[in-house]
Amino acid sequence: MKKFIVSMFALFLTLSLLQTGTIFAKESSNNSSPQHWTVPSSAKNTPNPVKADAKVIAAGKKIFSRQCTTCHGASGKGDGPAAQFLGKPVANLTSELVQSQTDGELFWKISTGNAPMPTFKAALTEEQRWQIITYLRTLKAK
Repeated sequence: MKKFIVSMFALFLTLSLLQTGTIFAKESSNNSSPQHWTVPSSAKNTPNPVKADAKVIAAGKKIFSRQCTTCHGASGKGDGPAAQFLGKPVANLTSELVQSQTDGELFWKISTGNAPMPTFKAALTEEQRWQIITYLRTLKAK
């Protein structure tokens, strides 16, 4: 019951923030879909400074579960409970489109956001954002 209440609160909070737009990055006309989300070339080659070990992956999974599953879903396929209310498709993090991006590209996207995806630069430390990326690599479709 406690998990249900926490999940519903997270959904309510996410939907409220979507409504107000208080934490979302501005969406430019050329960044309207995940396929056209332009990342600066300087960000593409930024290496992931965290070591991909079991501890980091577990930390990334925990943060992902708390911050990302409302939209991306528990398995990262873009099927979270809030996804249907966002007005555009949520990225399938297991897809080749996402998995083929560099860690630097993903870090920049998580940090910057692109409405309706929020920016996580202030909400998560750099290390936490890198831990999420390390965890996301485990979601790659087989």
